[in-house]
Amino acid sequence: MLNIRTVTENRNAGAAGALLAALAAGYFLADSEMAGAASFADIALSGALELPMSASVLAGGLIRSMVSGSIGKNIVKLTAMIVILIMKLFTDQSSEPRMSGIITGASIFVSGAAVSAVIGEVLYKLLFYIFYGALAGFTAYSAAVIIQSLKRRRVMDVSSPYGCAYAVVYTMIVSSLCTVRTPVINLGIIFGAALTVTAACYYRHLGGVLCGALTTCGAFLASPEYGMTVVLLPAVGLLTGYLYKQKYTVIAAAFTGIYLMLTILTGITASSVESMLNIILGAAVFTAAAPNYSDKWVMTASDRTAALPEIMNLRMGFLSDSIAAVRKESGKIAEILDTSADKPSEIEENSRIVCTHCFRRLICWKNDYDMTIRGFRKLSALCEFSKETFPYELDECLHKQELMEAFENSAREKATAALLEMRFSESRRLLFEQIRIMEELVESAGERMDVRYSEPISKVMRTKLEKYGYKPHNVIAYYNSCNRLLAELYFSYSDAPQSCIRVCDLIADELRIPMASAEPVSSGKDIRIRLYEKPAYELEVYGASMCADGSNENGDTSLVFGDGTGVNYVILSDGMGCGRSAAVESRMVVRMFRKLVTSGVNCASAIKLINSIMLTKSRDETFATLDAVRINMDNCGLTVMKSGATATLIRHRGSVMKITSPTFPIGIYEQSETFSRSYDFEEGDIMIMFSDGISENEYRFIRELLLGGDDIKRIVDEICSKAGVFNPTVRSDDVTVIGIKVTRSAAAL
Repeated sequence: MLNIRTVTENRNAGAAGALLAALAAGYFLADSEMAGAASFADIALSGALELPMSASVLAGGLIRSMVSGSIGKNIVKLTAMIVILIMKLFTDQSSEPRMSGIITGASIFVSGAAVSAVIGEVLYKLLFYIFYGALAGFTAYSAAVIIQSLKRRRVMDVSSPYGCAYAVVYTMIVSSLCTVRTPVINLGIIFGAALTVTAACYYRHLGGVLCGALTTCGAFLASPEYGMTVVLLPAVGLLTGYLYKQKYTVIAAAFTGIYLMLTILTGITASSVESMLNIILGAAVFTAAAPNYSDKWVMTASDRTAALPEIMNLRMGFLSDSIAAVRKESGKIAEILDTSADKPSEIEENSRIVCTHCFRRLICWKNDYDMTIRGFRKLSALCEFSKETFPYELDECLHKQELMEAFENSAREKATAALLEMRFSESRRLLFEQIRIMEELVESAGERMDVRYSEPISKVMRTKLEKYGYKPHNVIAYYNSCNRLLAELYFSYSDAPQSCIRVCDLIADELRIPMASAEPVSSGKDIRIRLYEKPAYELEVYGASMCADGSNENGDTSLVFGDGTGVNYVILSDGMGCGRSAAVESRMVVRMFRKLVTSGVNCASAIKLINSIMLTKSRDETFATLDAVRINMDNCGLTVMKSGATATLIRHRGSVMKITSPTFPIGIYEQSETFSRSYDFEEGDIMIMFSDGISENEYRFIRELLLGGDDIKRIVDEICSKAGVFNPTVRSDDVTVIGIKVTRSAAAL
């Protein structure tokens, strides 16, 4: 049961602790200085805090001023904090960051102007208090932003937009600590050195150089002498950041050693000796505190993006393995249930039905058991039942007709059960294959992409499109492994642009980069448009086809498309038979392949999924071949994929290579068999794809054509026109020939 009294006491204790901390801060900061003038750290703190704690800061400052006899010196600061209290009393949103900054700046200007008017220095001090109030107001705003963030998220979010606020407050803390008068040691430099080596340890060289630079800035604000003693700290933090994998003691020793070496190179002075002592103390503080550090309480911009791909990859891989485990376990359970089923013996069952009430039962099954059991076994093996096929071992049986009818019924039941088992087995194999496809889809979705996200380019694209009335709900720009720019624009159906060319031209004009666009892809809810900087190579593709004799429509379907990332595909599918029915099947295969690949499914999983769809789409036997090539336009990387397709010929460096694959077409067998292999391909190489209307007798002729010239149009037309001459069969088939050649892109010249 919740103890209300305990909770109330804890809250009161927390509030009392916060008030005491504010009082101590006011007392501590009352006499702090910055650049030879009084520091505005306590005024900014008073402006950033809520009314009760703001009053505590004022009380602490008053106590310190009275104890040290510096009320006259701090009169402007004390007056400014009194004005802040008065304004907070009459302002509803005084704790809102922007209002905190305005109140703080205005209070300093008012108090400074009033005090200066009393002593007769208004014109002389007015510009100073305007500048002083602006700095204090911005510092108060930054502190209020941090306080608000900590209350909401319970974590120090140093990423944008909070990073600037933390930098301002950190600099002021270092500056204030540096002005604390203690013998020999400098608390500000010790604090800054400890935080710099901590940042270098956990956030590598970027964290080290950033904290080192802010520490140096804070020290310079306190005094130029202090700043000069730690002017080397950013360089030390940078070099120490590269040792982030080492132990804490090694990092602390390296931090101290690097600082010492750089100090020696720049010349040792008395102040350098003191700063070296402070650096050693800072490293010691780091060594003691580092084991207790937890990034649970600190969040950076890299925390949100760097680990996300790795997390997604691990999750998708784990999910894929889990699905595979379920599939294997289901298969084992099905086998166990199938073998352990309690199936009654056919002979025992029919014996019970026919022989139970026969008075010769004991004679047959006891005296003549061997003869009887042989006869029953012969009846169990029969497919047709008649007097002629009735076993002679049962000639003495008094119920021959009933016995034949019983075994005939059993035979029908066995045939039906076998048919059902066959259908169930086919369905189970198909289901397991579909689960296997799902495993591969999940695993491929988690693969880490070798890309570099560009937030500035993404913002520029979004701004440009919104300026011209386009409303994408997401814009992602990134560079691939070849440093080529790509972008993905996502629109809802209602906001999708009518012309991709217009969108591409707007982005190309804004970025001054030649861009191209892929055809829009629909997910069912959104429309995705991919824009890409033109790659180094492009494809020259030419095709020719002929219908089979007596057919008005070619059953082959071919397609050339790109996925918008600089990868192009050339697809050729040959449907079963020829004519319209074959064309329907081949078109279905080609269109589904394009839809899946452009949506992000890898080629192997796409082919397996298409095979599963073709198997279940109708009761009729339908299948089609698939011949696909995938060419990366950045480096001419070639991958050939075949499912039941005919050979492909490639001319590479003066020789011709024939690629064949003994695989089944799509839609014949539950488990699709796909041939996939990568080959060397480069500028000037030629590839020839064709359907099975081209006979193997023509391959030698095709080889001569490939070695004799580079005009793919002439080569393709010659192959197509000679198909009938080289085909030895009486019945012709549909013919399709496609020539592919890689050339240098105009954008790369």
